[in-house]
Amino acid sequence: MKYINRSIEEVIRKGEKTFKCVLVTGARQTGKSTLLKRLFPDKKYVAIDDPFIEEQAKQNPNMFMMLNPPPVIYDEVQRVPELFRHIKIKCDEDDRKGLFCLSGSQPFDLMQNASESLAGRVDIIELAGLSLREINGDSFNEPFVPSMKYLEKRNKTAKPVNNIWEIIHRGSYPELQDKNIEWSAYYASYVKTYLERDVRQLSAVQNLDDFRRFMVAAAARTGQMVNYASIANEIGKDQNTIKNWLSILEASGIVYLLEPFSNSLLKRAIKTPKLYFRDTGLVSYLTRWLTPETLAMGAMSGHVFETFVISEILKSYSNKGIDYKYCVSYYRGKDKKIVKKDGEEKEIESEIDLIIEENGVLYPIEIKQNSQVSVDATMAFTILDKVEDKKRGMGAVVCLCPQPGMLRENVLQLPVWYI
Repeated sequence: MKYINRSIEEVIRKGEKTFKCVLVTGARQTGKSTLLKRLFPDKKYVAIDDPFIEEQAKQNPNMFMMLNPPPVIYDEVQRVPELFRHIKIKCDEDDRKGLFCLSGSQPFDLMQNASESLAGRVDIIELAGLSLREINGDSFNEPFVPSMKYLEKRNKTAKPVNNIWEIIHRGSYPELQDKNIEWSAYYASYVKTYLERDVRQLSAVQNLDDFRRFMVAAAARTGQMVNYASIANEIGKDQNTIKNWLSILEASGIVYLLEPFSNSLLKRAIKTPKLYFRDTGLVSYLTRWLTPETLAMGAMSGHVFETFVISEILKSYSNKGIDYKYCVSYYRGKDKKIVKKDGEEKEIESEIDLIIEENGVLYPIEIKQNSQVSVDATMAFTILDKVEDKKRGMGAVVCLCPQPGMLRENVLQLPVWYI
């Protein structure tokens, strides 16, 4: 299969020249090994998930390091946490940059070990699945912000996507871009491998069938606020177990929890995070939407489309090496708003699907799967005017419209391929 250029390559190259260690994290099968071998062909590659090599590294780390000295790539390094102390010693003995390129598919354990052992010596970089830009061969690599400046730049390379639901359904894992790979078989193997390796290593889950049913229940709730009680009732487990299992999905890069916008002036804001799967193909497989057509017309289409858009926006940040965790949020408030529709008035909760904060400016974003959207969808944006120490910037509705435009003053209407 032809190699797909990754937007994050420049970030990794820069990290390798600046730090003694580069640690590439991310979910299983996002292309970490392929990327590192492609970027650094002159470095020795050591696959620590090979049982023989793993045992050697655990039993005699000193000998392992002597046989595999830097500059070197250690793949799946989280399988031998003992190595981090020895990597630190080597870094302290050698003044060269780029000594170690590390990768692993369990960000939580990796981050913990790296922060404890390699502080100041390591550049930690998150590799997500393929973005829509990467799939389409689009070289544009700026983080998404709904502004006229961004739109002016994006206009130069953005091209319409005719098969967006095929891309959403197919998923973002690089191997699946080979059309000869059977979709259902790939995800069946992915789930089995994830359960038997990552889940067992991260937590003492006694029954993997129960955890599989939990994954299905969680996937059915992507794009929604987390409701531990609802999931617990569905699969017959207590809420503490559900919270623990959800933390496993998050730690291994399967899901992302979008935190609510926090400000003392918005006292009636809901404090519950929203759940998003990182890969819409995995969601489709787990919830048994077996074709793009049934997914697009099904009951989950709106939530899956929102999941895809949120994931693409986050990728636009991580692919530039930007930590998005503290600049994205959502808002949902109990304060009711009265809207008019067809001459009738009704009360609705205020909701903003995504808020991007940059340099003290709040950019509100609404996500709709329709090709035509109503200006009513952006009424909640004015809630942000109450935040005295921030400025409300231009907002946007990301949807399936054919081209960008102004929905109303200070609100853009953007096609999903403009992310």
